[in-house]
Amino acid sequence: MRVVVQRASQASVEVNGETVGRIGKGLVLLVGISHDDTEQDAAFIAEKLAHLRIFEDEQGKMNRSVLETGGQILSISQFTLYGDCRKGRRPNFMSAARPEKAEPLYQQLNQKLREKGLQVETGRFGAMMQVHLTNDGPVTLIVESGS
Repeated sequence: MRVVVQRASQASVEVNGETVGRIGKGLVLLVGISHDDTEQDAAFIAEKLAHLRIFEDEQGKMNRSVLETGGQILSISQFTLYGDCRKGRRPNFMSAARPEKAEPLYQQLNQKLREKGLQVETGRFGAMMQVHLTNDGPVTLIVESGS
């Protein structure tokens, strides 16, 4: 599982001109799932993201997690994170999980984050989406599971 994590001061996602998810301060997650990923990967990523210390404390150091700050999460499925661009000019998506495997794992990740007490908004799996965000910092990281 591969997640691009962006610390945001606000974010939203639209599908066909309709806002389907919106957050204030928190994290925007672009979530890619490979055909090797399992429920254990979803649990590992949820734990990592909930406790990742990328928000500033009183001294201006990145020392607080989204849980500690009361931040929100906007989670967007993003199969293109497994695009392989090493050969040719068109990405190869062979490492990305098929939708019938990816969607349940994506939903499990979001549920595990909710079980930790986080408010999680989402886009719409498999839809063309327009994501709007104000990256705070900017802070952008890649978090991956072991698979």
